[in-house]
Amino acid sequence: MVDFAGMETPNRPDALPLPTIRRYPAYLRAVRARLARGEASVSSAALAAELGLDPVLVRKDLAMSGVAGRPRVGHSTAALEAALVASLGWDNVSEAALVGAGSLGRALLGYRGFREQGLAIAVAFDSDPALDGLEIHGVRVRPMKDLVRLVRRLSLQLGILTVPEEAAQPCADLLVAAGVRGLWNFSPVQLDVPPGVVVQNMDLAQSLAVLSHSLETAALPSPPRPRRP
Repeated sequence: MVDFAGMETPNRPDALPLPTIRRYPAYLRAVRARLARGEASVSSAALAAELGLDPVLVRKDLAMSGVAGRPRVGHSTAALEAALVASLGWDNVSEAALVGAGSLGRALLGYRGFREQGLAIAVAFDSDPALDGLEIHGVRVRPMKDLVRLVRRLSLQLGILTVPEEAAQPCADLLVAAGVRGLWNFSPVQLDVPPGVVVQNMDLAQSLAVLSHSLETAALPSPPRPRRP
């Protein structure tokens, strides 16, 4: 846990409400942009206006980071960035195993922003023999038969699933057997995992359905107003 001079110790992720955790990355991006511009402080009101959020909500969220703001000055951008990173658990890089080196898996392997978010994909696995030994964005693809051995040897705690629906559960079982405690699931299936294993589902179809429905609703014509007699 990181301490800041004259400030409280920032909370760790398990002490924060999930809605707050979901908003912290947006705060962090905004704070880092200000740091890049050389701004020494930022107010919760300014962040709320930029992100379209309730100022009271933002003030409460930032207070949970352990960094106190000063009247008419705001928060130190440097201290706030460090506190947000620590609260998210991104101050230490976590290594992950990715299973499924298809189109989506390759896109994730090439995403450079993971490093800033405390994630590094150490190894990838795929059942396609043609991919065995191939290096994708600096990460070597290994055959599925090596998964348990390599994940255990590297002591990896996080697994990323980008496989078809029918392969998701068997692959999840292998990762859990290898000692993985967290699964980031991009497959459209609900995984059955033992207690103590955390699953975060990224259902692309669900997100698209919400977006499509929102667009369809927005496009509906407004009902005609009744004429006055």
